[in-house]
Amino acid sequence: RIPNNNVLDVAQKRKRFKTEAMKSFNINGTTLSVALYTDVTNSKELLESMQAGTLEPEVAFLNALLIPDIFPVLAAAHKTLVAKSRDSLTTRTLHSELVYNYSGSKHITESLKRCGISDSTTCILAARFDASPDEIKAIGKLINGKEIDLEELEGRANQSQIQKIYKISSSELGVSSLADAITCRIAARDAL
Repeated sequence: RIPNNNVLDVAQKRKRFKTEAMKSFNINGTTLSVALYTDVTNSKELLESMQAGTLEPEVAFLNALLIPDIFPVLAAAHKTLVAKSRDSLTTRTLHSELVYNYSGSKHITESLKRCGISDSTTCILAARFDASPDEIKAIGKLINGKEIDLEELEGRANQSQIQKIYKISSSELGVSSLADAITCRIAARDAL
């Protein structure tokens, strides 16, 4: 038999479980914490807060339908950290730089619109560099949606939209994966 005060503990553990699903990746000593959300209902408010610079904590929101795998995001994160170490960020913040680097474009506004969120985005990948446990909880509270496992990225990715945005031909996909094709474009963007 469970005493009544344990019901609250169970509810708190369930709430904590939601934010504990955020996964962290080590990129040269810096962590990138990421979480995938679906059925998001407050994209417009998130976008407005980002544009006003009032989003707390600062976080990168990417359109998850353009992400077939976490690897290209990690490549973009690495590129972002290299730019930071050289004091050469192209955008105003570290987290907008991540969205910019994920895109294959050199145009900042186009990149943020294309790969970031819009008013109607319902599937979001949230990413934060060096997130504290409190910041991870705060990110979970910012987003009105259901957190799901990162393994679901591939199944949710819109392949035709990705191919169009990154100009990936069907013949290229015959010898490469979608994630590898995006990663190549992220790595080569500045050289083109």
